[in-house]
Amino acid sequence: MAVSAPTHDLASALRELNETSKDVPFLALGQTVLWDEPMKAGVVRYARELGDERGFVAGIHDTDYFAKLPSLKTQGGYKSLPHNDGSTRGLWSAAAEFSRLFGSETVVSRERLMAHGVRLDRLARGRPRLVDEATEAWGWRGIVSLADDPPIAGEIRLGPLFDELHRTFDWAVDGTLECISEPDRPLADKQAEKLREIFCRGAELPPETSLADYYKTIHPEIFASLGDQSEATFTKTSELLRFNTKTWDQPRFALAALFVNPDSKVAASRAYDEAIQGSEMYQLPRFGTGAIPFDLVIPGVGRGTLRIGNRGIVIMSRKPQFISLKKPVQSLEELAAVIEAKFGANCVLIGKAVTLIGMLATEFIFMFHEGASGYVSYTRKFHQGLRRIGFTQPFHPILRIRYHTWDALESACVFLSLPEVFQRAFGAEEICAPSFAARWREVVEDQKSRLSRLAQSRRPMDLVRYLSESISGSWACLSREYEGLHGALADLDKKITELKGRRHACYAKRRSLRMARQQAEVAKGQHFREKIFEKSPSAEDLGERERLTQEVEQAIHAIGENEHQIRVLLREQFEAVSAPQVRAIHDRRRAIEMEAELKRLKLVREAIIVSEGLPRAALRPSAWWFPLVSDDGRWHRTTIETAEYYLEPLE
Repeated sequence: MAVSAPTHDLASALRELNETSKDVPFLALGQTVLWDEPMKAGVVRYARELGDERGFVAGIHDTDYFAKLPSLKTQGGYKSLPHNDGSTRGLWSAAAEFSRLFGSETVVSRERLMAHGVRLDRLARGRPRLVDEATEAWGWRGIVSLADDPPIAGEIRLGPLFDELHRTFDWAVDGTLECISEPDRPLADKQAEKLREIFCRGAELPPETSLADYYKTIHPEIFASLGDQSEATFTKTSELLRFNTKTWDQPRFALAALFVNPDSKVAASRAYDEAIQGSEMYQLPRFGTGAIPFDLVIPGVGRGTLRIGNRGIVIMSRKPQFISLKKPVQSLEELAAVIEAKFGANCVLIGKAVTLIGMLATEFIFMFHEGASGYVSYTRKFHQGLRRIGFTQPFHPILRIRYHTWDALESACVFLSLPEVFQRAFGAEEICAPSFAARWREVVEDQKSRLSRLAQSRRPMDLVRYLSESISGSWACLSREYEGLHGALADLDKKITELKGRRHACYAKRRSLRMARQQAEVAKGQHFREKIFEKSPSAEDLGERERLTQEVEQAIHAIGENEHQIRVLLREQFEAVSAPQVRAIHDRRRAIEMEAELKRLKLVREAIIVSEGLPRAALRPSAWWFPLVSDDGRWHRTTIETAEYYLEPLE
């Protein structure tokens, strides 16, 4: 079944849902409450106004490992880092990531820079931090663990993390406040203080409180700060998917049962492997014999793939765990019993990327912003394979939300102080929110055009001319100077070309002279053997020998003069190119070219941040931006009401 076209309004999407999934609750599941997840509460509030009364579950996804950066390890602790294509390449952080207003995790990759003509390696010589600075995602920070083996996010204790969490949150809030112009700043400061008060609830909690429980604690207050008082059930993945003898028969575990029951496990495994074929995900045999596409989270131990054999079960956590079996496990109920007997009743059975969505889609309607979860197409293919083998459990569709965050700024009565990275693109340092809303799409297209022009301006002369035309100012002067330097060097090139031409003519003449010498020496030798050696030479013979000897000597002399002329020409050429005034011209030209390349780097970086980062930030806005920018709630409400909503089927 194909993904339905955007319906452009929530009412239509709700009518479609009521046809297939009436009264099925919404589910918003995220690793942090300090990004876009609270936006879903606004959607639910809007649905209530439209007459939809289905339930709403807001959960913290706390069963993934906390982020770490392999290249950065100490004895422990936590550190907030930017994401770039240098020292933090490969960074991933979700449980503790933050963005300031307009920011997103859009890394300006080396490849993107070089594709638009930036000579990054050349510019980086002598500038050890340039690559990090040039490729850094603007307006984003993520916290990583510095331990060798950080636990899963649900077991991260808040106490050791809170100070770094607080500093990074303040960085994001302060950066957002800097974007609000002075007349509107007092109201924004008041909203920021309310937000900081909510955040600082963590300081009141016991240090051993988990990060997930902290997020769960402040979840309702974050909703309320956006004006969303809709009733919600707050939970965590570790609660939703707790697996024991009392929970095993819930619909969310029906998928797992397929991989345990003897009658279905072979066909289910085949359907899974076929669904992910061609992706970067591992098929089940790569995990070892008996592997199923589910992990077990064991409190205090970690998370690992389940491998079920006839005589035992292996959990492939960092330190593998084992369960001996007296008889093969034949059902999910039996699996729950042996796991509970070994590890207790608080273990969590969680699907891998493709199966997790299906687990929860049996009981909930996922709410995803557009672009969230790149595994859905594989999940759908997997479910279609299960239908072919007779699996009948329904999978409810995903409610996709396409926010028009920046367009909705037309409803905000506030002036924005644009960060420097956006000022050139918008042509302003301050701009009212409605003007930003009206212009941002055009600005994005302008920056795409700029990237294209910069990619075409490969030669230094083309780049300098482009800068003169597009930026003007000092670049108009530098362009005239650069062309003057090229003119001076053109005269030098003409002289060098003439000297090279004369020298190459000397080389050609030297080849002919060497051939003439060789011929003269051959003739002299032949005459000597025929007329002189062991002969009685006549006066004519001796005279001919003298003539031949002179020819050889003349050839040798001519070669010497030729080589002298070559040395003279080489010296003239060297003196021409190494004259102080010429060196000064070359040095000045290289300096202008370096200035131009640095300017190209800045322009390309800005253009990528504007043309790619700004649209991405609009798709996934941090919910707490809204009360700071628009304390009357208009921006948030408009964003929710103007969003596009469509259903994405999972089978």
